Amino acid sequence: HAIIPTAGFGTRMLPLSKAVPKELLPLGNKPAIQYVIEEAIAAGIKNIVLVNHAQKQAIENYFDINSELDTQLRSKGKNKLADSLDFLPKDVKIISVRQGRPLGLGHAVLQGRAVIGDNPFAVLLPDVVLDPFAGQYATKNLTFMLEQYTKTKRSQILVDPVAVEDIDKYGIAELENQQNIVKSDTNKTFAVKGFVEKPNPNVAPSNLAVVGRYVFDNAIFDYLEKTAPSVGGEIQLTDAIDALIGSQGVDVVTMTGDSFDAGDMQSYMKAFMHFANQQISL
Repeated sequence: HAIIPTAGFGTRMLPLSKAVPKELLPLGNKPAIQYVIEEAIAAGIKNIVLVNHAQKQAIENYFDINSELDTQLRSKGKNKLADSLDFLPKDVKIISVRQGRPLGLGHAVLQGRAVIGDNPFAVLLPDVVLDPFAGQYATKNLTFMLEQYTKTKRSQILVDPVAVEDIDKYGIAELENQQNIVKSDTNKTFAVKGFVEKPNPNVAPSNLAVVGRYVFDNAIFDYLEKTAPSVGGEIQLTDAIDALIGSQGVDVVTMTGDSFDAGDMQSYMKAFMHFANQQISL
């Protein structure tokens, strides 16, 4: 199972996101969220919950079958194009639930509880797109995290070593010992004590920045239910993670390959050029 929160309005992507959900903005020849869905499928996930908003039904429509369009394409002999639009495997289900009020990421995750039931689950933030051209979806990162959870029953959070000068831009993992980790082509795990939001690089507990991929034990739902709203009335996912660390222990997993922020205008444009160049060269 996986939850993908898609209810946000994407104000960092205005004016592009005024009429089109930011998740449907293209990276190369596909909308950004399709890569996130493909990553989840490659990791073996069969049930995907979109936590959506009433004004963003276009996302739900994108993953549905448009029978009229399919019929028209096939009547014109464009069978290959029609087949490409029905890309979801038959055993994969995408379910949409609503987040009626913007009460934070923790609240969004909690909306998926009725579908997830008692199962462990992944959370994939759709603003973060892992590089699909490295061919690692089926073996590393999210796949590795799910395997680690199966072995250890400890929740897993993906992190990436960042340059010292960028540490104060991210939430940073606090490990058992203060240390900087070198980027590697293999996933590595570390027990985590907590997270520090945008620390001064001189006193940062590590250089491991949270990426936007999680595998959670189902117990986090109970902690989210009990989490008191912060300033602004939002339920913070990080508060529930802290509770999970205290009760069960949580591991961070170092990411292999690159990731792209598709929710910020400048980084989105850089990502679009990378994806387009890769696809043109193919």
